[in-house]
Amino acid sequence: MTSKTIRIGTRGSALALAQAHETRDRLSAAHGLSPDAFEIVVIKTSGDRILDRPLAEVGGKGLFTKEIEDALIDGSIDLAVHSSKDMPTALPPGLVISAFLPREDVRDAFLSPKAKTIAELPRGAVVGTSSLRRQAMVKRLRPDLEVVMYRGNVQSRLAKLADGVVDATLLASAGLNRLGLGEHITSLIETEDFLPAVGQGAICIESREADDATNALIAAIHDPATSDCLLAERAFLAELDGSCRTPIGGLARLSGGRLDFKGIILATDGSAAHEVERTGDPADAAAIGTEAGKALRAAAGPDFFAALGL
Repeated sequence: MTSKTIRIGTRGSALALAQAHETRDRLSAAHGLSPDAFEIVVIKTSGDRILDRPLAEVGGKGLFTKEIEDALIDGSIDLAVHSSKDMPTALPPGLVISAFLPREDVRDAFLSPKAKTIAELPRGAVVGTSSLRRQAMVKRLRPDLEVVMYRGNVQSRLAKLADGVVDATLLASAGLNRLGLGEHITSLIETEDFLPAVGQGAICIESREADDATNALIAAIHDPATSDCLLAERAFLAELDGSCRTPIGGLARLSGGRLDFKGIILATDGSAAHEVERTGDPADAAAIGTEAGKALRAAAGPDFFAALGL
């Protein structure tokens, strides 16, 4: 692998590029390679092109990965860097998630020039978000608030907020931190009040399952603790058939040699919610997530999912 340029596929947003560069730098340091041994290959995805409609209306999570995965399959790139929360639970045949990097802050960040928290927003204030999960959780806390669709990259969303298009917005703290934009955060929303998206804050690397040389290279920067947590979260999401069309939150954490998982599914207007908690051995991470999903599905009942159009 060191005798040829290693091609890293990524979306072209500032955040995606920051994540690709972090991956390159970790690989470079782990193997004593020059950064010049790597090429960052920018690939425009459907999700980057479609900005006038909510993701839920145009296909969900796969919109940010399909074209990159196509490049992996045809050999145009050697590995792909993704935000874990953008990854569908089912991957194309022959592709695998070969590593997770150490996880950043999992929390959602509240940004507003008009209030310090969601609770302090004036009645009827307008909150912008493209996430059904965030919409549902905001409405659950404050049914009086108006939530509007708010697509675009981090910088464009910050610009819209500054221009008064909305009164407040919510973004992943991890993304703001990786971009050096943490000073824009008004407050952080604790996970006890606002469970994050599955995979939030974690960068994952996807590769061809049969590419032993690349996978050996990637293995050096894999973080087992993040992997355990993401195995549980992604199994939970898979059991619920979760996508961008489903308001779902899930978070696994390691503590005292145990894995603690919390999950939630909500009506899109926040009027109803079902929650689940499970704990167990990290070696059983995927089983913990699957069991939590089954328990939540049973508690919610078929009518709840039918109302979501699932």
